[in-house]
Amino acid sequence: MESIEPLVRHFLGIFFLMIGLQFAGRSIGLSQRMHFSHINYGERGSAPWWHRHIFNVFRALILGICVVRIFADIDGWLGVFGPLYYWPVLLAGMLLLIASFTVVNYLQAYMHEDWRSGIDPRKDQRKLLTSGPFGRSRNPLFLAVMAGQLGFFLALPSVFSLVCLVAGVLVINRQAREEEKALADNFGEDYERYRVRVPRWF
Repeated sequence: MESIEPLVRHFLGIFFLMIGLQFAGRSIGLSQRMHFSHINYGERGSAPWWHRHIFNVFRALILGICVVRIFADIDGWLGVFGPLYYWPVLLAGMLLLIASFTVVNYLQAYMHEDWRSGIDPRKDQRKLLTSGPFGRSRNPLFLAVMAGQLGFFLALPSVFSLVCLVAGVLVINRQAREEEKALADNFGEDYERYRVRVPRWF
């Protein structure tokens, strides 16, 4: 336990810092090349707008807390679950985070220029992906993100990470429904056939 705990503590801080840099770098690169933002918040006050802001708040909290934990013991403030805070659970969480990161990057690469974060209001810029991983799940990217959220809870089993997990799953489920509504409006019959053939999650 003593040997792996500092490793996981440092891993979390570095991991979430790199996630932020990777997301920012990808978004900026795509924007400069294609001359529009791939990050869409939606109309102010709309459900997708709230989902994005809630996600950003939790993302910032997770990053800040994980970085601070490298230098200071703040676990007492996080409500760590002692019975779960043992090396097999922490290691499983770290491995699940790595697996989630790998799958997210694979899916974003598969989507290539069609990748969006949020609902793109410009219908001419949207395509309906139905092959590969999207032929088995309508929302494989969201599944991978939720797996990462579970991994974070296992790598830091606490009240804080449990709140992050529950809030994240709720927001992602709501956002998935919003994005599916937008796809149904845009693609009509094609999307309805796809919806009937492929499950939302598994």
